[in-house]
Amino acid sequence: MNINVIKTEVQTVTQQEQARIFVHTPFCGTCQLAEKMLLAVEAVTGQEYYHKLNASLFPDFMQENKIESVPCLITFKQGEVQEKIYAFHSVQHMLAKTLSE
Repeated sequence: MNINVIKTEVQTVTQQEQARIFVHTPFCGTCQLAEKMLLAVEAVTGQEYYHKLNASLFPDFMQENKIESVPCLITFKQGEVQEKIYAFHSVQHMLAKTLSE
């Protein structure tokens, strides 16, 4: 499985009933580890949950949503930020967070 990459319209994704956006930068080692955890969650469940956004390409999104650092997983419900996760503790932790929403 691959995480869906956001290339242009962030608004389209955030306005969905529920959306999870993984904010990263390409050369961040911690981001790469976090992405592997999210891919493992998708592999275990057999469903795609996440969208991937390169923070470097969307500075307005970063500022509007007050992203403090990367990696960050933001959960939106109908356009409103519900939660921001900066600490990706383990695959089990991310699985529990994803399935509890």
